[in-house]
Amino acid sequence: MSGTSIDGIDAALIEIDDQTVRLVATHSSTYPASLQQQLRDLALPGDNEIDRMGVADHALADVLADAALAVIAEAGCQIGDIAAIGSHGQTIRHRPDGATPFTLQIGDPHRIAERTGCPVVADFRRRDMAAGGQGAPLAPLFHRALLAPVDRCSAVVNIGGIANVTVLDAGGRITGFDTGPGNTLMDAWIRKHRGLDYDEDGAWARTGQIDHPLLACLQGDPYFYRPPPKSTGPEYFNLSWLEPQLPTVASAEDIQRTLLELTASTVAESVAQYRPQRLAVCGGGAHNGLLMQRLSDRLDTIEVVSSEVLGLHPDWVEASAFAWLASQAISGTPVDAATVTGAEGPRILGVIYPP
Repeated sequence: MSGTSIDGIDAALIEIDDQTVRLVATHSSTYPASLQQQLRDLALPGDNEIDRMGVADHALADVLADAALAVIAEAGCQIGDIAAIGSHGQTIRHRPDGATPFTLQIGDPHRIAERTGCPVVADFRRRDMAAGGQGAPLAPLFHRALLAPVDRCSAVVNIGGIANVTVLDAGGRITGFDTGPGNTLMDAWIRKHRGLDYDEDGAWARTGQIDHPLLACLQGDPYFYRPPPKSTGPEYFNLSWLEPQLPTVASAEDIQRTLLELTASTVAESVAQYRPQRLAVCGGGAHNGLLMQRLSDRLDTIEVVSSEVLGLHPDWVEASAFAWLASQAISGTPVDAATVTGAEGPRILGVIYPP
């Protein structure tokens, strides 16, 4: 799994038995710097040549195959032990709205199948979109499996580049959607001003103050007021979106602090309306102590915890989600994303690429 932060690859080997999920092994790998920059360039609106996309598609497939082989080896398994590799790929464009909605992930699954000798399941999002859905978020379908059975309303939020929330009520009904920016704006801002990939534990944001007029301006974006189903990405929430709204005089650290508060406020407001008793947080945002504190402050009647209480480390939930989706495709099991993406009904998500 490589998310919208484009910060590396997470590989998770999971075992599924009667819908019980067990994490067997994990592996993280960083991108070669040149490939990471290619992917970041392709993920933003601009003059993206098809040739450049083709080169990145090929190179990314090799890195993804290496990650899959590494996690299999670390588990002490053989290729023959593996039912399938679920490869999400890298989203380089997600346009769910408009007359011709589309979504595009690269990382050639044919090449991964050739390199590994293992069946590959990929292209999870386009069938959902063809069925009238947003194509995202899909992680809530796995979150439902993690949360069930429940006798109380519970929620999961994944704070990656974009944040998405899953709510499972006491009756087992699921709701899920993208709340807006997770880490993507904070990462882009610190990358521009300090040359760092992310703000570790919110350390830089802690040195700044919230610019309340700016926060109110950012919170006024129409996306935050749209009802679900809805999804978004860094092609919308990026520096080109942010910078025209900035005050003429403001410190870089104050803006970083304000961006953190934007994430905290939009996630909290999205969650609070459902009144869950507990919110489990996964993704990179779970490691940002200041962000976690602000979520707790804003959701003072809701218990905010790490996804580890559900049995999965926050770093591995999303990778496990696409392994789980791959298992559903391999077994021919449709998944129902109607109340998450708006798709018309249960569909088998993912295309199987034989070895």
